[in-house]
Amino acid sequence: MAARDVTRTQAVEDYCKAIFTLESRRDEPVSTNALAERLEITAGSVSAMLKKLGELDLIVHVPYRGVTLTKKGKRVALEVIRHHRLLELFLAETLQMPWDRVHAEAEVLEHVISEELEELIAAKLGHPTADPHGDPIPTADLELAETPTRALDSLQAGERGVFVRVSDADPEMLRYLAGLGISPGDAFEVLEHQPFGGPLLVSFGASGAEHALGGQLAHAMRVEMGPNQLEQERPHIASPPSRTLTREGVA
Repeated sequence: MAARDVTRTQAVEDYCKAIFTLESRRDEPVSTNALAERLEITAGSVSAMLKKLGELDLIVHVPYRGVTLTKKGKRVALEVIRHHRLLELFLAETLQMPWDRVHAEAEVLEHVISEELEELIAAKLGHPTADPHGDPIPTADLELAETPTRALDSLQAGERGVFVRVSDADPEMLRYLAGLGISPGDAFEVLEHQPFGGPLLVSFGASGAEHALGGQLAHAMRVEMGPNQLEQERPHIASPPSRTLTREGVA
């Protein structure tokens, strides 16, 4: 077994992961303030850590704009993300932990599992491509396949598609979706979208169950568009904690 890089502290990994996430969302360098807000620490603390990351060749400073990850930094981020999402799925499927709890546990465990354990978990799960919340899992070669999605609240009445992913950062939101029986893989149609940031009335699944979803929740739900998704519903990525979790649609 290869010795663990002593420079790869938990803080270093957390920073690389946070920079990767912010950089991916905005497709631009990440500012000190944005990173401080993401990590819930002071801008001064971020500045000190960014200096260390630069010395480790994990980031590059873009004058007056912020920082971007180097190739080495991206590999660190993707490795931690792979650990995190595999752990979430393992906890949800193998240990039957509700999907609103797996994020917090994975945040701790992602820093300590070995590469051998990562491989065993991936094999046990059938080398999955998505975690319980629909987020893609980087491959063993640290490649991440992202597909275009839209926020549900950007849709208008009559548009339809498949709900594919939701952030794992808000347990209350996940519990609410689970209570409604909504999970990644559900086909949907927007029946009504109230103006001025109002709620959406959306039907889900073959049963056509209708739910009114507020703007904040609808904004957090990412969807893929398709003209005939309601007639041929896509298999679920993972069921909400109120149902039995399966491997369907994850391999």
